[in-house]
Amino acid sequence: MANIGIFGGSFNPVHLAHLILAEHARSQRRLDRILFVPAKFPPHKPDEPLASDEHRMRMLELAIEGNPAFQASALELERQGPSYTLMTVRQLRETVEREAQLFLIVGGDSLHDIHRWWRAAELVREVQIIALDRPGYAVSEALDRIARLFGQEVASQIERLKVDAPLLDISATEIRERVRAGKSIRDMVPEPVRQYIVENRLYIEA
Repeated sequence: MANIGIFGGSFNPVHLAHLILAEHARSQRRLDRILFVPAKFPPHKPDEPLASDEHRMRMLELAIEGNPAFQASALELERQGPSYTLMTVRQLRETVEREAQLFLIVGGDSLHDIHRWWRAAELVREVQIIALDRPGYAVSEALDRIARLFGQEVASQIERLKVDAPLLDISATEIRERVRAGKSIRDMVPEPVRQYIVENRLYIEA
């Protein structure tokens, strides 16, 4: 049975922290493949100005070229309305990954707010969560709240699946701001992604 990681987000744009964290999760948790799933309408970031679906998907494809364990999925982009993670997990289980063990890769920032996700109680019981520390959002700080809301068994499972990865302080928001200010984003995104942003004049305007 294959072990498949699901790594969702707006990827607006995808950056090096995304790729490094995903590789650490893949390596430490022995995942066979990781699906990067960009959201069409991120319900937790309603005011975020998004590049088009086509641009974000193409940047993902450019970023993961050369890594056979990484794959970009347009599943949520093809769905009408807001993107809900539980819907994605269930759709993957019923179709593409029917025989696979699914793992949801979640950063510490998202883990802190997971109780606000759509039908969160069902989500945390239907998929194993791989937790990643993010700057300012330690996984350990979120586990007590998860234990209170969903039970200690769920919190213990997440703790066992925590991944040790470098705390890279790179954010898509900062990248967009630097592009608008005419500043360099080298060493923040893969070079093909940087070139794509420049050639297509992405994020020039707020």
